[in-house]
Amino acid sequence: MHALGPGALGRYVDEEGSPQELDDAGWKRIQRELLEEPWPLIRLLDTAPGEQRYCFDYSGKPLGDPSLEDEPDASCAVSFWLPTEYLEEHGPDRVRELALELAAPLPFCFGQAGLSFNGEADAIGVLREIRERCFRYPGMDIPNPSWLSWHLGTRVRGPSWLTFLGQPVLGELGGVVGLHSRLSSPGTTVQQMEGERAVVTLGPCPETGDTEQGHTLPSYQELARVLEPWLYHEESNFGLDFPPETLRRWERRFLD
Repeated sequence: MHALGPGALGRYVDEEGSPQELDDAGWKRIQRELLEEPWPLIRLLDTAPGEQRYCFDYSGKPLGDPSLEDEPDASCAVSFWLPTEYLEEHGPDRVRELALELAAPLPFCFGQAGLSFNGEADAIGVLREIRERCFRYPGMDIPNPSWLSWHLGTRVRGPSWLTFLGQPVLGELGGVVGLHSRLSSPGTTVQQMEGERAVVTLGPCPETGDTEQGHTLPSYQELARVLEPWLYHEESNFGLDFPPETLRRWERRFLD
């Protein structure tokens, strides 16, 4: 809210899945859920219905609670959406700065920031559009943070423009020094963060790639090879209606 201004988020999603006005009462409700509820599920949307240019999505869990004994990969997950217009207006340096500001206080194991297909996957035609484009533009992610909050655990997903690494993966890579020694692509940087964490930046701005034009994103491929031993493999198609072999191909789009 500080970065985007008070007009960016104007609605929240209630228990029935219906958007409601994010007025003073709505803000009090959101704050209470975040601070007091053991299972907070928060979704904040921008003011204009239908556009979903901005979004805050949080899936919280009482980690360490006995109710999660059978869910060893459960975690809390948060995501932030910005429209490409924000990137174009303010530039990639500002977006990277904002991502670092948001990540700094979070005790993350893994995180990423980059271009992605965002929208209502249940809307007619959306999944078809994603399926038709995701292999051509490998730099475009297909996020599903609420699902991943139950299954990702401490593993990692494929690389993005910004890839945030915490423990245990960063330690198993030999820390910042060990990670840096494995990456040599021009424009790739590794920055240490407090709390035994780091962020890898792949070039000055996020890229979609374009396999039909031969833009295969070699720096992304290099990072993918480094992270491969810890790569998360999805057992379901999480709504994309991909056959198993196609899903596997998408997950390994920077490896095979």
